[in-house]
Amino acid sequence: MDAEETLGLLRSYTHVRNYSSQLSALIPATSQCSKLTRRRYYMPNASPYQVWSRSFASDNGDKVEAVVPFMGESVTDGTLANFLKKPGERVEADEAIAQIETDKVTIDVASPEAGVIEKFIASEGDTVTPGTKIAIISKSAQPAETHVAPSEESTPKEPSPPKVEEKPKVETAPKVEPPKTQAPKPTAPSKTSPSEPQLPPKERERRVPMPRLRKRIANRLKDSQNTFAMLTTFNEVDMTNLMKLRSDYKDEFVTKHGVKLGLMSCFVKAAVSALQNQPIVNAVIDGDDIIYRDYVDVSVAVGTSKGLVVPVIRDADTMNFADIEKGINNLAKKANEGALSIDDMAGGTFTISNGGVYGSLISTPIINPPQSAILGMHSIVQRPVVVNGDILARPMMYLALTYDHRLIDGREAVFFLRRIKDVVEDPRRLLLDI
Repeated sequence: MDAEETLGLLRSYTHVRNYSSQLSALIPATSQCSKLTRRRYYMPNASPYQVWSRSFASDNGDKVEAVVPFMGESVTDGTLANFLKKPGERVEADEAIAQIETDKVTIDVASPEAGVIEKFIASEGDTVTPGTKIAIISKSAQPAETHVAPSEESTPKEPSPPKVEEKPKVETAPKVEPPKTQAPKPTAPSKTSPSEPQLPPKERERRVPMPRLRKRIANRLKDSQNTFAMLTTFNEVDMTNLMKLRSDYKDEFVTKHGVKLGLMSCFVKAAVSALQNQPIVNAVIDGDDIIYRDYVDVSVAVGTSKGLVVPVIRDADTMNFADIEKGINNLAKKANEGALSIDDMAGGTFTISNGGVYGSLISTPIINPPQSAILGMHSIVQRPVVVNGDILARPMMYLALTYDHRLIDGREAVFFLRRIKDVVEDPRRLLLDI
């Protein structure tokens, strides 16, 4: 094989990285041939083949796609609520770049790699499913720099041409004609009658789409009203002994357990005791059957800026006061940060709603489907009550129990609420189980 055939063979190689090795293997090491090769056929740095090689590697290994994650067993789609980043901004690995709003929770779409957002594929308001591509991220690109336009003051202005003085024009006074008398124009009748109400203009109103979470809450509450035969019974509880217990042992409780002793843990324990005494309240109707649950999962209603969420404390009947307080604090923190998952809110056999933290004096809560009852707590107010024949000022709280009258009779509901009242007014009953 002569030098010309060898060089022709080398032209058929598509990747230039192996050019030197192929050349040394096929061409004899003569100075003349080496000079000929270097002079005529060595590809320069600006070769289009080298540029093509770099772009090919970038397309395959440089760009990654951010997709919608798995949203839970019962959630099939969601709405792309908003983007947390903009194209051209840099993101780190696992950093949230968008939020997906589902019927139950808000889920973050995280970046799989560190890099710069090249572009968004979806738009805000789109309905997306798990696996939908949201954005393309380039790992090697640099963040876009914001170029500030030079101010107009720094730009030299062209001198304005000199003004040419104009000679004053002599104007003649116009002729004055006598005024013509005109008939008065008839006033246009008012478009609205005096009795018609004056509505505010549309410019002072705003129309925004309802979030999916709010639509889900609205549908569930309306379904609850249409399905259940709801009835509410009330009682009041004297909080003196429970507040004294909390005041006496709050410091020791924090020292040992690392969490504050609140009132909610006592009400959860009281509800567990009442549910064990009246198991029908912990049951649920399923078609023509009644399902009795031998476990207690207490749902705690938490109000957030995006709506009401109801995370669940699992197996509350096996927990002590410290475990319940830790569970409530953890769920409340996740709710305020929007980090609740589907598993945190799935299930639940009984719900407790504390409207007293907002100042509610009394209310009738709505059952959280598919449960059968809900306990409403309210604000603590000093009221005059009769104690052993004397009128004293005591911290009192109204309690409300809304229940499904198809399953629970008034007798069981009253007994249930009385048990909570007895335990809260004398917490020693929990210790002695009486």
